[in-house]
Amino acid sequence: LVALVLAALAQNPASPAFHFVLLGDRTGEAQPGVWEQVWKEAAAEKPAFFLGVGDTIQGGDDATAESEWRQAERTLAPYSRFPLYLAPGNHDIWSPASERLFQKYTGHPPHFSFDYGSAHFTILDNSRGDELSAEEMAFLESDLERHRAQGVKFIVSHRPSWLIDAALRNPHFALHELARKYGVQHVIAGHVHQMLHVAFDGVTYLSAPSSGGHLRASRSEEHTSELQSL
Repeated sequence: LVALVLAALAQNPASPAFHFVLLGDRTGEAQPGVWEQVWKEAAAEKPAFFLGVGDTIQGGDDATAESEWRQAERTLAPYSRFPLYLAPGNHDIWSPASERLFQKYTGHPPHFSFDYGSAHFTILDNSRGDELSAEEMAFLESDLERHRAQGVKFIVSHRPSWLIDAALRNPHFALHELARKYGVQHVIAGHVHQMLHVAFDGVTYLSAPSSGGHLRASRSEEHTSELQSL
């Protein structure tokens, strides 16, 4: 399993449904040709857009980072008709120079948000630390407040900073409390190259498998790996 095609439907029945592709990590012991095949097959589904959870380049070296982004850009050229939204991964941003390149080649700052129909997506940056910083949490809350009226809400980051709390079904950690306060239904990450799924208190936590990086065994706290309509 290398990419998920997810469907979203706002609470307003009059709002049209749409589907989008969720891309896992490309890098981290990258398997040659897999990312390219993922794009080819996913594009055939004619999604509204692609949403990536990060680690688009191998990175780690300011001297070679731009050439890696250019190579990724060449690979994606045939699919330029599809909007692409990328969360920053630890392989994408590790220094001020790499942050500037991320913005240059993705067209977005490290954290941002966007709407599609009645759905709202908040992209957070935890590329340089396992936790979501106070700055990211402040951005998240202000963003959710501004888009309170959107019917379906997603929070996306590279690292699953929520992993332990969600697995233990802790209702009191800060991200979960904000999700519940503003009606966020879906919290998505990558990084661990493994599909993990936990749902409680009306919030679904999903860690996407990789889309080119090595795969680890996948499991679900609900004991199913079946894709569900969101």
